[in-house]
Amino acid sequence: MTKVLVVDDEPALLRAVRAALTARQYDVATVGTGQGAIDAIALGAPDVVVLDLGLPDIDGIEVCRRVREWSDVPIVVLSADGAEDRKVQALDEGADDYVTKPFSTAELLARIRVALRHRNHDAPAGDDAVLAVGDLEVDLARHAVTVADRNVDLTPKEFAFLALLARWPGRVLTHRTILQEVWGPEYGSESQYLRVYASQLRKKLDDDPARPRLVTEPGVGYRLVDPASDGG
Repeated sequence: MTKVLVVDDEPALLRAVRAALTARQYDVATVGTGQGAIDAIALGAPDVVVLDLGLPDIDGIEVCRRVREWSDVPIVVLSADGAEDRKVQALDEGADDYVTKPFSTAELLARIRVALRHRNHDAPAGDDAVLAVGDLEVDLARHAVTVADRNVDLTPKEFAFLALLARWPGRVLTHRTILQEVWGPEYGSESQYLRVYASQLRKKLDDDPARPRLVTEPGVGYRLVDPASDGG
């Protein structure tokens, strides 16, 4: 049974989330503090963590930072409405995804499923991998991209941008992460670059605006999804 640790200091929210997840056959543990979360992750080895950022003792972002020193457990953060800077901080410190309060059970379940897929399908090692996200394939060795067996001609920067997202399908990558990985460590705030390249990629991939594969997370970053999947 999949083990989920839910961390929040609101007892009513903990009860509601526990009931929703238990009804879907998850093994749920709950704690109300940051230190309790760190201890539970160390001792209980959950499969995924749902982590509120506004904890009474240790800030949720600091919890992410400390846990990432020794664990790769998927972390889905809960953030207050409008706290885009907090989402970005948490993702940059190692969180896998986020859900904005108030949230629906369906959205939380979808994010948990995506996070679990991250754990079960780690990014491939080496440059001989072919990354597949639905009918999109990114051949790292040949620097080739196809969509439904149609060749897509990309510039080197477009390819690097797409390949980075394809390594983590469904996972939101922040502007800063993408810029530093694709353009270099001296970059981090030039998000206008990403808007231009994302627009170019959508055109070349023939993205359907109603069911996009390259999804913008406003103020935060981008994620690549399979339009036919429930995880986006």
